[in-house]
Formats: sequence, C-alpha cells, structure tokens
Amino acid sequence: MEEMERDIVVFTDDEGNEVELDVIDYFEHDGQEYAVLTDLGAGLEEDMEDENLEQEVYIFKLVVNEEDDTEEFLPADDELMDTLSAIVEERLSAGCDCEGDCDCDSCGEGCCE
Repeated sequence: MEEMERDIVVFTDDEGNEVELDVIDYFEHDGQEYAVLTDLGAGLEEDMEDENLEQEVYIFKLVVNEEDDTEEFLPADDELMDTLSAIVEERLSAGCDCEGDCDCDSCGEGCCE
C-alpha cells in the first residue's frame, strides 16, 4: 500500500526544541483558513492501536503571504477557540464520506487504515 504524502510543519518551542506537527485537515471559517495539526512524536506505535486513544490537536490560522508565496501558521484567536474546536471535533468524527468509492490512499480521511 502506497503511503500518501504528509504535510509537516516544524515549529520551535520556548526552549529551542524543534517540534514536528502533521497537518491533518484544513477548513475555512468566516473567510479565514485554519489548519488542524497533531504532534508526530506524541503517540507511540503501540498506543496507536488503541481505538479510544485521544490525540491532542492544535488549531492554527493559516496566513498566506502572496508576495513571497509562503504560509504562516499563527495561533487561532482565543475568543474563537470554542467555535473552532466544535468545527474540528465535528469534522474529525465525521470520518470518510467517500462511501468506498475511493482508494482511501488519496481521500485523506484515513477510513481504510
């Protein structure tokens, strides 16, 4: 089975350590694009077999600088966090809506994993 390409963003924490976050979803709210990220190093392989395992996700506002064609991930506004969290929870719990009509390697929903 071919592994799909991952969208990985590297951040530097307050102590200067690099943290790799995997972008698992993009969505739009009130004309602003947001990204949902999860820590690549947070889950151990054996923990990933536990279906009840909850993985922490982070919501960032995506800002595109069209002059130099770069993307910047900024923390989402605190006053929007409840709304954004509800949107993310709904999107992640919805799963794949491909109804088996895709090869699931490319749908990005992880329904065949």
